Amino acid sequence: MKAIVCEKYGPPSDLVIKDVVLPSIGEKQIRMQVKACSLNFPDTLIIQGLYQFKPELPFTPGSDIAGTVLEVGSRVKHLKVGDEVFGFTMTGGFAKEAVVDAKNIFPKPPNMSFTIAASFLLAYGTSYHAIVDRAMLKEGETIVILGASGGVGLAAVEIAKQIGARVIAAASTQEKLELCNDHGADETINYSTEDLKNRIKELTDGKGADVIYDPVGGEYSEAALRAIAWEGRFLVVGFAAGDIPKIPLNLPLLKGCQIMGVFWGTFAQKNPEQNMQNSLQLMQWYADGKVNPHIHKLYKLVDTPKALEEMMARKVKGKVVVTM
Repeated sequence: MKAIVCEKYGPPSDLVIKDVVLPSIGEKQIRMQVKACSLNFPDTLIIQGLYQFKPELPFTPGSDIAGTVLEVGSRVKHLKVGDEVFGFTMTGGFAKEAVVDAKNIFPKPPNMSFTIAASFLLAYGTSYHAIVDRAMLKEGETIVILGASGGVGLAAVEIAKQIGARVIAAASTQEKLELCNDHGADETINYSTEDLKNRIKELTDGKGADVIYDPVGGEYSEAALRAIAWEGRFLVVGFAAGDIPKIPLNLPLLKGCQIMGVFWGTFAQKNPEQNMQNSLQLMQWYADGKVNPHIHKLYKLVDTPKALEEMMARKVKGKVVVTM
């Protein structure tokens, strides 16, 4: 069975494609034929040994998967052989087949393609958990979304609009911002040419943003935090810029604001029932045409390293998907 394998931590060019043997499934696991697996920024960190956890070498990266059930463990009740499914796994997605925990796999809606399904759960699950569960964004509030043209960013734009918030999308090029407008953003900021803090202040008449959604980190985090409203909520989602910022703690004191960590994977493991409710709401919005992932490009399995390189170069808008 062909799979992309990380034999040593390093850049995407170090990955190899080779035959691997999958382990036998456990009683609460399934084996599935992988039809599609989307890329997420943590994939670029995991292969370099830079993520919060380090899988034991060698391993197959890839977490956002969709496909068909081939085998079911004895204690799995909600799935059967032949079901079309989607879900997430910590590793193993960039492969023809995968063994995954059944609790993280859901029946795929019939109107959702494998490509869309593999682009959905992690990006939209992360953004929904951040905006609804953590920030409790309200109708009429203003949210600033950094990195708004990426997978989680565009999902955040769409989810915030469903809540009835005013959405200010921030990204690094005009082309990326036009895509954000297409997905519902009310205002945009090009933080490669505009002063982020001052522009947020201008667009909010000096009040500041009620919520900052930050999957970028680096130099933009502190600038955005300085433009947050009194009792605002700052969502720490990720560090796509590469640098983990150090925030002066006088800022949350002066702003009376909250800095909130968002780690959807752990939330989904610790609160599976709430995560299921979130997922059902998202799938209903998709069925109603209210949210829809933007697919940047499709790659074959053998070209997974090229796809990861494109993501690391910040050339991706929306989602990149590897199809088998």
